[in-house]
Amino acid sequence: MKDIISQSYFIALPILLGYIVWLLKQQKRDRDANSTGTMLLLRVQLIEYHDKYTSLGYIPSYVYQNYCEMYEAYHTLGGNGMATRMWQEIQTLPVRKEGYQQ
Repeated sequence: MKDIISQSYFIALPILLGYIVWLLKQQKRDRDANSTGTMLLLRVQLIEYHDKYTSLGYIPSYVYQNYCEMYEAYHTLGGNGMATRMWQEIQTLPVRKEGYQQ
């Protein structure tokens, strides 16, 4: 009886470990896809904000705050130098409080 339990253990353990490894690989693949998708969406919004507000010559304070937070998230996800260049250009724009008209 002890031998049967021991043999069952040695058969079941590699199968269970293999399944766990497979699950972990699936989770990593899903996380990588989510990270890439999030990074691409952030890039699109950063480009849109950059183009809009550099052409206006100023940036509202609430947009500036959002831009900085999006840039940090994009950078943390491994974003490239293009976003850094755009962020540096955004830093040169005057920041206006909401509702302020020139």
